[in-house]
Amino acid sequence: MKKTNVIGSLFPLLKLYPWAIPTIIIIGILSSFSEGLGISLFIPLLQSLSENNGQLDSSNFLIRSLNNLFVNFSPDSRLLIIALSILASIILKNGLAYSNAVLFSWLNCRIGHQLRSQIFRQLLNVSYSFLEVSESGKLMNTLTNETWRTSQALSVLVGLTIITCTIIVYTILLLLISWQMTLLVAICMVLISFIIQLLTRQINTVGKQAVQVNSNLANRMWEGFAGMKVIRTFGREEYEQKRFDEASNQVRHIFLKLDIFSRVVAPLSEVLSTILLLIILVIALLQDRSALPTLLTFIFILYRLQPQVKMLDGARVELIALKSAVDDVISLLDCSDKPYIRSGSIPFSNLTQRIYLESVGFYYNTSENPAIKDMSLSIPAGKTTAIVGPSGAGKSTLIGLICRFYDVTSGEIYIDKYPLRELNLNDWRNQIAIVSQDVHMFSTTVFDNIAYGRLEATEQEIIAAAKLANAHNFIIQLPQGYDTKVGERGMRLSGGQKQRIALARAIVRNPQILILDEATNALDSISEHLIQEALNTLSQNRTVIVIAHRLSTIEKADQIIVLNEGQVVEQGNLQQLLQLNGLFAHLYNLQHRNN
Repeated sequence: MKKTNVIGSLFPLLKLYPWAIPTIIIIGILSSFSEGLGISLFIPLLQSLSENNGQLDSSNFLIRSLNNLFVNFSPDSRLLIIALSILASIILKNGLAYSNAVLFSWLNCRIGHQLRSQIFRQLLNVSYSFLEVSESGKLMNTLTNETWRTSQALSVLVGLTIITCTIIVYTILLLLISWQMTLLVAICMVLISFIIQLLTRQINTVGKQAVQVNSNLANRMWEGFAGMKVIRTFGREEYEQKRFDEASNQVRHIFLKLDIFSRVVAPLSEVLSTILLLIILVIALLQDRSALPTLLTFIFILYRLQPQVKMLDGARVELIALKSAVDDVISLLDCSDKPYIRSGSIPFSNLTQRIYLESVGFYYNTSENPAIKDMSLSIPAGKTTAIVGPSGAGKSTLIGLICRFYDVTSGEIYIDKYPLRELNLNDWRNQIAIVSQDVHMFSTTVFDNIAYGRLEATEQEIIAAAKLANAHNFIIQLPQGYDTKVGERGMRLSGGQKQRIALARAIVRNPQILILDEATNALDSISEHLIQEALNTLSQNRTVIVIAHRLSTIEKADQIIVLNEGQVVEQGNLQQLLQLNGLFAHLYNLQHRNN
């Protein structure tokens, strides 16, 4: 992604609600103008207390205009009218400021929600190969922390715009009172801002480090939760605690450094600005004490301007600190540098002939050896095809290509007479169900986990699927039956129970194509028998693709395809392959010998 400044990165987000930003800016200007008017009215107010009664500085356009507003009022009522006008200006200013704050809070919450939603949609739509090479902790950190910081950057940017408008309004008032003193103040404030920039120029580098250490900590948390059983099994609690503490300490160190740089702006700006105000006050009074009302109003406006300038410097520094978070979010949302699986336009409803691979090749990474090399094979509709071979032979890759988790690097996969990539992707995947060894359970109820196969399934269909999967009996014995929450990744269930729920999920989907990816490999003999019995029922009149390490489970397959190093090396039924006395026969005899 090409590099842009933080404002350029945030601009597309602002365009989501094109009416909101101008409205916020206009209200902000009106609020600043109301406050400026209220402060300016102190000139006629203070002059009303003097003996000259408003004749001071009559040559000044602003002072003359303000005095003319109240020239028709009697001296006794003039003071009260001016005081009430000041009060009305301040009430109007605060009413506008509150309305602006509410409007911006609404906008900020909406954009924050849209950012999170767009990133999650991006993760759902991007090719699975991108997710495999990306760190889960970093993606989670971007989705949770960096979207929030980007929303914060947007808040700072809008605030910066309003502050700038406020400074412009105050500067115009100062120029109308005395352009000479205003020019002197402007030069001094530019010098103050330059000094602060010199002291905080490292903030961008520290901001990048903040994103990195946040990602590292998210990785440690993610791996700690996901690998808790392994950690405890190997007694690595202290080791993991040490790694977590190191990552957490890095976050502490970098964010402390970030705060030190950010927080130096306020006190430094205030001290330097106060010195400036005192110098101007002393010089002006030494020259002309009769202009005290005008001078006091000038100082008052300048005093109100000073925190705005301080906020301007602080917002600029904060925006630089948040730039890395914005870049991280915008980079993840960028579609130009990521692989996608694009849906075809041909509708699909029924597999009638076969799935055919013609000279298919596939690389996970072009710098590595191909996972699939010049593979051609046919999987007939309505039959059971077994895929076997040693680890790394390309079995899971083949399933990933058929499901279109990835697109082939070369060659073509045909579904009946159509190339797979030309079929509507949702139509194709709606006809597939996978039961694998690594079953994922969502942190919800048993009922919802089964219904995930077909969201519109009725309660009767869910129960019928559970019965077919030999899962109903153990489900009704759970504390809340089908409404029992299974816990994080199904931690409250045994491996066999999770497997049967996954099978029920596949049954309720009623797929044309059933893929069994080592579905019974890690189960005990009782669980395996129950699931195998359910699979036999489910496999009838369907296209079944079985990946199995236990070769005894595929003896009834219509055809067996043997893979090795990404290529088809043997193909046939059980007896034919045993007679070849090749790789399959070797694997088969080895397993039977061990049994």
